[in-house]
Amino acid sequence: MAKILIAEDERDIRELITFTLQFAGHEVIQARNGAEAVELAAQVRPELILTDVRMPKMTGYEACAELRKRDEFKDTPIVFLSAKGQEAEVKQGLDAGGTDYILKPFAPDQLTRRVAELLEQYGAGK
Repeated sequence: MAKILIAEDERDIRELITFTLQFAGHEVIQARNGAEAVELAAQVRPELILTDVRMPKMTGYEACAELRKRDEFKDTPIVFLSAKGQEAEVKQGLDAGGTDYILKPFAPDQLTRRVAELLEQYGAGK
């Protein structure tokens, strides 16, 4: 399946997402904040990036904008995971270069389904 990078500062949520995606057959790389996500992305070249919005060191928006400056990540789907679903928040994420926005809390099968759709849409994970 696909190599997926997740950036989430809350350990329990990060572990739940990792378990869910590994159970679906994906390889998962974990980052604890946006800065670590940018660093790891350059090393592992994920096919999909899931990132929380509010994190220490670098927000998900900042990490997304930084990754979009690099040619190797111009077409990589970057999905924000956030409990903040206000229109302005979603717009900020999409303006930063995000591909999609998934609101927390979400059911594991909802996450798995959306990840599969994005991988199919972007031709990744094959």
